Amino acid sequence: MGFKCGIVGLPNVGKSTLFNALTQTAAAAAENFPFCTIEPNTGMVPVPDIRLDRCAEVAGSAQIIPTQLTFVDIAGLVRGASKGEGLGNQFLSHIREVDAIIHLQRCFEDTDVTHVEGKVDPLADAETIETELMLADLESLEKRMPAMEKRIRSNDDDAKVTLALMERAMAALREGNAARTVVVTEDEQEAFDSLHLLTTKPILYVCNVDEDSAANGNELSALVEQKAAVEGVPCVVISAAIEAEISQLDSQEERDEFLAEIGLSETGLSRVIKCGYDLLGLITYFTAGPKEARAWTITEGTKAPQAAGVIHTDFEKGFIRAETISYEDYDTLGGEAGAKEAGRARLEGKDYVVRDGDVMLFRFNN
Repeated sequence: MGFKCGIVGLPNVGKSTLFNALTQTAAAAAENFPFCTIEPNTGMVPVPDIRLDRCAEVAGSAQIIPTQLTFVDIAGLVRGASKGEGLGNQFLSHIREVDAIIHLQRCFEDTDVTHVEGKVDPLADAETIETELMLADLESLEKRMPAMEKRIRSNDDDAKVTLALMERAMAALREGNAARTVVVTEDEQEAFDSLHLLTTKPILYVCNVDEDSAANGNELSALVEQKAAVEGVPCVVISAAIEAEISQLDSQEERDEFLAEIGLSETGLSRVIKCGYDLLGLITYFTAGPKEARAWTITEGTKAPQAAGVIHTDFEKGFIRAETISYEDYDTLGGEAGAKEAGRARLEGKDYVVRDGDVMLFRFNN
């Protein structure tokens, strides 16, 4: 299990350059004109995790299989997209299919790269994107109102709850606020999620800066960071150009040396993934043995049987118990044998909530 993150932004902010770097592919055309990306490009990216490498080392695993993250490069939105401008609703429909949205903001000046609005202003760009998504949500809700009212006249109690939520969402949108700002109760959450509104999706601001600003950002990225702080939204500063260079290096040693030279300890991809995991409440557990060491992604709060089901549905159906060792114990005590000898290996049942970094072996009935 991973998650699908859509890269959204105005044309020429560096979406395709970033996507190509992240997926180490040239599938997305990085041309200097709007709408060069006609269809969304999708790439599976292995999630880097030094804990997985260590598990493989301790277990003597022949193969290492990281969990994966899906990135979708969505063509550039422009002002009026919700009304069909540019490539319009075609792109809005692609955004509906992702779990989270990366708002990529151009935070660099370059006279060789045109800006669709004629000037570099990341705050205005962010407002344009959010406005178009809010307008699309508002239109979607307005179109659904007559059908919902008809259901209410038929004494449909569920429709009454949904209509009330729709009205609250519409009120927020008309005031210029995203649907995610609507406060809903735990009992209302499922009905609210069923509305599938674009502006309820969690967002991550990513500031694309010039190479010289990759380590510390610049004045433009600082403005976006301030906006993100006010909204309670995560923000990451990267240089898509540098990520593109790193993606072309052959070895990890070369990548580490390159990063050290420019004052960075990790790639932009790693920072984006970490923020994305936090954004969606995802955690990782591991399985490790002589054949392979593997990372598995689950949502925080997942119980052992459901975590086992990520590997195979039979594991969940026939779940008996899970042999569990924390990553810290697995690392310091030298693996399964050392953890058992120290009394740090546990047998957990169906109600056990899996923790980030757990190393697990599932017992189940066939």
